[in-house]
Amino acid sequence: MTSVRGYFHPKTATGASSLIPAPPWRYSGDLLTVEYRTDPARVRELLPEPLQLADEDPGAVALIWADWQSCGTSGDELLDPVRAQYKEAFAVVRCQYQGRTYTRCVHIWVDKDFAIARGLHQGYPKKLGSIHQTRPHPYGPAPRIEAGARFGATLAAADRRLAQAVVTLREPSATNGFVNAHPMAHHRWLPAIEKGKGLALDELIESGAASFEGGQAWVGDADLELFDAPTEELARLEIREPIAAYYRQVGVVWDGGRLLESGTSGAE
Repeated sequence: MTSVRGYFHPKTATGASSLIPAPPWRYSGDLLTVEYRTDPARVRELLPEPLQLADEDPGAVALIWADWQSCGTSGDELLDPVRAQYKEAFAVVRCQYQGRTYTRCVHIWVDKDFAIARGLHQGYPKKLGSIHQTRPHPYGPAPRIEAGARFGATLAAADRRLAQAVVTLREPSATNGFVNAHPMAHHRWLPAIEKGKGLALDELIESGAASFEGGQAWVGDADLELFDAPTEELARLEIREPIAAYYRQVGVVWDGGRLLESGTSGAE
């Protein structure tokens, strides 16, 4: 009997073609985070049942740019950088489930196929995009990680610019913001293959970092703009009040999640 191997498609006799390896997945990255407040009704419309708005600061949003290097357990991808390096930009909000506060990613764009595959597994709504951010460097014209340093970031998808920001660092910070500081509450959805049968997979799951380390966080200010596009809705999370901006270098390990409930989202 023929068997096929691989954690994810495509599965083959050897498994070498699988788009992603089995967890744990390890990440090193530079994060630019811009927090602001929007109309809480715009957050609520993105929360399927049984999720509810957070009790405190329900309109808080974080738009995050991340420049990542990632790998599986072996670390082989780091020596074949095309398989390790990618960028993403994502919007997260806070929500509540059974009295506990969670973070939820409501929009996200990445620039590599393996990052999309991981997102499908984790419940992130990933799409392809074009993402760029200023990298720090100790020499030459690039900014150092220090007071007054300025970092730019842009996001585009389907040839349309969706967001741009300039972050100016002010001082070291005890935190990297509060919106993305909770476990994630995501849905894993897969439509049934038969028409009219709804969802074959409908799970509300919790996940987060199995381990985390990070450098000194810095807080500052941001000039952030969002733009309308025909097939994207990031701009619906309109900017009503800026909160703060942050920069931090981090290392994260992701190694699975936990099922909260299934079959109750009412998604279509």
